[in-house]
Amino acid sequence: MRKLIAAVALGALAGCATTPTAPPVLDLPPATVGDIALDRWWTAFGDPTLDKLIDEALAHNLDLAAAIARVEFGRAQVLLAQSDQYPSGDLNVGASRNRSTQVGSNPLPPGFSPFSTNLAVGLSVSYEADLWGKYRTATAAAREDLLATEYARETVRTVIAADTARFYFNLLAADVQLAVLLDTLKLRDDTVVLQRDRFEGGVIGEFDLRTAEAERANVLADVAVAKRAVSEFESALAVLLGRSPREVFTPSIARDVAIARLVSVPTIPPGVPSDLLARRPDIQRVESQLAAANMRIDVARADYYPAISLTGNYGTAAGALKNLFTGPGVVWGIGAALLQPIFGLKAIEANVDAQTARRNELVITYTQTVQGAFREAHDALAANESSREALAAQNERRLRLGQALELSTLRYQSGYSPYLEVLDAQRQLLQAQIFEIIAARNVRLSLVDMAKALGGGWDYKTAVAGP
Repeated sequence: MRKLIAAVALGALAGCATTPTAPPVLDLPPATVGDIALDRWWTAFGDPTLDKLIDEALAHNLDLAAAIARVEFGRAQVLLAQSDQYPSGDLNVGASRNRSTQVGSNPLPPGFSPFSTNLAVGLSVSYEADLWGKYRTATAAAREDLLATEYARETVRTVIAADTARFYFNLLAADVQLAVLLDTLKLRDDTVVLQRDRFEGGVIGEFDLRTAEAERANVLADVAVAKRAVSEFESALAVLLGRSPREVFTPSIARDVAIARLVSVPTIPPGVPSDLLARRPDIQRVESQLAAANMRIDVARADYYPAISLTGNYGTAAGALKNLFTGPGVVWGIGAALLQPIFGLKAIEANVDAQTARRNELVITYTQTVQGAFREAHDALAANESSREALAAQNERRLRLGQALELSTLRYQSGYSPYLEVLDAQRQLLQAQIFEIIAARNVRLSLVDMAKALGGGWDYKTAVAGP
């Protein structure tokens, strides 16, 4: 018995412990930039079409709608957890009809009816006193879970805005590539007609004619690939925008192709803001999950304590309906009970260990999330710098190859060089034009990635109001 009492005392002491809810302190790099307004970063591109598409996606995307539904579920869970802190009451209404029979050899007294009626109406109330804060802590944990779902919603919002911009810029680049290829195909058609006339006139040999025809076929194949890319980006955007299956199958995406031809792009101050951890909703989500997990350790420990429950009932009973509320048959009762676990301590300990393991897992998840955030910020900053350098180089290359093509054409027309030199110059210029388009797209994509990595796409100071 002494060992049993000692075990109960140790369990109560274990229940007194409170688990800290703050996230672990990590070794973070120093901040290199001040406050940055990135809640609607896409407006910096100066493209009203992009602004409208992202607004449409944020209003109708199905992933975001599902995240909003999960927030509503979290709110309901908070109310459910709060209900344990209050008494519960039930209205009981009952009626019964019984028939008595002869018992053994003793008949019923004369005039005694074998039938009896019992009617009862009463109110019962029960309440478990939250002396150890078990239910208050469980409610606080549910609020943290609600915050986590709200941060998850904001994470989805940032991803949708970034993905919409990415697919839009990819679509613009594919449009321009297709336009360049179609223009090149017209030139190849004209070249084939010219070379055929020159071949039939005996000016050139068959080799030059077949080479021109082969080059036209090569550009035609590239046109087919570019058309496929345009179609795929259109359907992907239609899904992001939350459009109907019919509109996904036959997408119609508005865009300004002229924007993609511009090599100038907006700039974002390079560096890591000091409040990056607060800016990233995915980090805030794990912090809330970690706080909830820590609180649930305390909830599990509270089971070591005795549970004190109070009950009460009040009502009336009668044999006839007319006497139910007028007769003297008032029934009432009050009671209290104390339940102290004795033989279930191992189960309580196992629950505490399980909740502790869950908390430890979330500590690792939090560390990984912060690592991923700074890696994304690092890679986005590097990509932003390198992509701008690549764009400048590709622009220079296109200009120089355009001059080389003019020179090679003059040399060929003057008879100083073969037609292969012109074809080679044309191929290189076409490649340079495509690469310049891709480089300009990559600069825009690097800005998208940078804004996303720095927690852009939501107002982190006001978007999550808390439960």
